[in-house]
Amino acid sequence: MMDGMLGFAAGVMLAATSFSLIVPAIEFGGVWITVLGVAVGALFLDQVDKLTPHLHLIHGREGPSSTLSRVWLFILAITIHNFPEGLAVGVGFGSGDISSGTALAVGIGLQNMPEGLAVALPLLRENYSKGKALLIALLSGLVEPVGGLIGVAAVTIARPFLPFGLAFAAGAMLFVISDEIIPETHRGGFERVATFGVVIGFIVMMALDNLFG
Repeated sequence: MMDGMLGFAAGVMLAATSFSLIVPAIEFGGVWITVLGVAVGALFLDQVDKLTPHLHLIHGREGPSSTLSRVWLFILAITIHNFPEGLAVGVGFGSGDISSGTALAVGIGLQNMPEGLAVALPLLRENYSKGKALLIALLSGLVEPVGGLIGVAAVTIARPFLPFGLAFAAGAMLFVISDEIIPETHRGGFERVATFGVVIGFIVMMALDNLFG
C-alpha cells in the first residue's frame, strides 16, 4: 500500500512538473531559460541532499554523519522532498495564473497524504503515540508553505524571474521523483503496484490541470 501511494505521489509530481511548470516556463521564457532553470533546480536539490543528513526507509542513511535519531533523519528526508513542492505552488500562483496555481495546490495536496503517512507510520512502529506521530508528520510538511512564500515572492517582486522560477521548481521536483521517491518504491518487491500508482497519479494531475485550466 505504501509503495502504491508513494508511486501515486510521484505520478502527481511528474505531471505537475510537465504541465504546470515546464510548459508555462517555455511559453513565458523560451526553451533555453527553461533548460537552465531545470538544470539549476536539480543541481540545487542534489547539493541539499548531499549536505543534509537524512534517512530513507530502505536505502538507509545519506548525507554527512549525524547524531540525530533514525526517526528525525527520516523526517529530514521528507522535509527535503517537501520544499520543492511548496516552491512549485508558490511560483504557480505567482505567475498570475490562478487556475494553474489551484491545480498545482490541489494535486500537491493530494500527494501529500501518502507522504504524511510515510512519516507517521514509521513513528508508530517506533512506539510514538498517535498524537505525537500526527504532530511530527504535520511539522514535516510545514516547509511547504515556506517554499510557497519564497516562490510567490520571488516571481512577484522580480517578474522576469518567472520562467526561470517555474523551471527551477520543475528541476527540483524531477530530482526528488527520480532520485528518491521512485527508487524507494522499487526496493520492497512491489514494483508493479508502484508503477501503476505513478500512472494513476499522473492521470489525476493531468486531469486536474486541464479541468482547472
